Amino acid sequence: MNKKRFYKRLTAMILGGLLTVSAGSVSAANTVQLNLNDAVQMALENNRSIKTALANVDVAKWNLSKYRRQTGVTLSLSSAANHANDTLAAQHGYDNTYYTNSASASIPLYNFSLRSGIESAGYALNAADVTLENTKQSIRYQATADYYNILNYKNLIKVQEDAVRAYQEHLDNVNAQYRVGTVAKSDVLSSQVNLANAQQALTTAQNNYDIAIATLNNVIGLPTDTALEIDEELKHPAYNLNLNDCTNYALNNRADGAAAYYAVKQAEAGINTAKAGWYPTVTASANKAIEGKNAFHADHSNTWVFGATATWNIFDNGVTTANVNNAEASLVKAQEALKTQDETIQLDVRTALLNLQAAEKNISTTETAVTQAEEDLKIAHVRYSAGVGTNLDVMDATEKMTLARTNYNTALYKYNVSKAALDKAMGIPVDIDVAKYKASQMEGNRLKKVRDDAKVTANPVLELTPEAKKASKEEIKAMRQAEREVRNAADANKQAAAEKKTVTEKKTAVVSEPTKKTEQPASTAAVASEMAK
Repeated sequence: MNKKRFYKRLTAMILGGLLTVSAGSVSAANTVQLNLNDAVQMALENNRSIKTALANVDVAKWNLSKYRRQTGVTLSLSSAANHANDTLAAQHGYDNTYYTNSASASIPLYNFSLRSGIESAGYALNAADVTLENTKQSIRYQATADYYNILNYKNLIKVQEDAVRAYQEHLDNVNAQYRVGTVAKSDVLSSQVNLANAQQALTTAQNNYDIAIATLNNVIGLPTDTALEIDEELKHPAYNLNLNDCTNYALNNRADGAAAYYAVKQAEAGINTAKAGWYPTVTASANKAIEGKNAFHADHSNTWVFGATATWNIFDNGVTTANVNNAEASLVKAQEALKTQDETIQLDVRTALLNLQAAEKNISTTETAVTQAEEDLKIAHVRYSAGVGTNLDVMDATEKMTLARTNYNTALYKYNVSKAALDKAMGIPVDIDVAKYKASQMEGNRLKKVRDDAKVTANPVLELTPEAKKASKEEIKAMRQAEREVRNAADANKQAAAEKKTVTEKKTAVVSEPTKKTEQPASTAAVASEMAK
């Protein structure tokens, strides 16, 4: 099975929650068994920075296509329905209502600005290609360094566990001797303090390990709570490299150096673009027009014309000169950036190689120190048990043993990370060989040939895939649907609130309305009695 497809499926399964283990909790984290190659491949497949760089390549590709398309034929059609007064109708067959239709085609014969734009856009696409390669190299290094960081903290956990065990065993020994009265209470207290400090250091190492796991998950595109099972150990592979060879290789192969080179070429093309104001433009065109009482009829007129048009801006009050000076200054800026990049490359290589050499020396030194510290601790235990050594001797020997083991593992970790950093500083390729890419491009080959000449893997991903474009469109649809649902919910809430308010107002009006007394008609006897008074 294709490796890249495997990593795609693996990531999809994890994100879909198919690879799960029960760890005594309801929401157990996913668990993945991983090695260094898996981590790097998954990072190259899933990392967001690489996907962004792929999108930038597509942007540059279609920008170049836009310029190239402008050198071809353009065709336009137009139709109009008109209604005119009698005076104007006399010019159009005395029809107040008439129709006009026309078709025109044109092609640029000479356009210096367009030619320069094509050149600049081509270099921009080259820069996008090598920037993509640089991004992949950076992500490879980041994934590798994060992977080694996990192994480092895994080793440090073992060191701290051994330290806790040693302090606990010593505390048990001190307590036994204290109970029979051969040591003072201060020995017990100091041993307890050292044990507590070691337990705190172990907690810190375990927390750093968890953070390192989450960091690697983020780089390789997995949920940060994914548990990783890593069985590898930090190794000490030999190398046979010298500074001059590494530096020369880096100057020829660093992708960011190539990107700076193409920035200079773009700036050169920018000068030609600015000079376009001094040159004419020539365009060939053809036009056919018909007019009639009815649509698409030519009973009024039927004309055609073709020819060439030349335009030349004779005087622009120094605008073109200013643009040229601006472009020349931009070229100087790009040239200085290229020189700075070359100097940075040399510094990166020297720094990585020196760190690698220092770590290698520290490995042998600390390995010897570990052996000596372990022997010293054994002697301190024997002397303390025999009553001729002090508790402080044992504590000091245990601390030195822990420090020696920590230093050894740190030196081993720095050696591996420095080797990965040297690969990054030299520009060891991921998908394309930058030196071959530049050589093929300088030969004037088309982009596909340039990429084929430079690729170091069978099927490198150098542009956005159809699947990625489809996923982008589906994501936009989902976002718009979510926005519509939010708006609909808000409208429904407003309508419900308005209806509730209306009902409340009606109830209030009914309660506050005064009760009217019904007047009864007076009887005849009551009226006569009132009049008698």
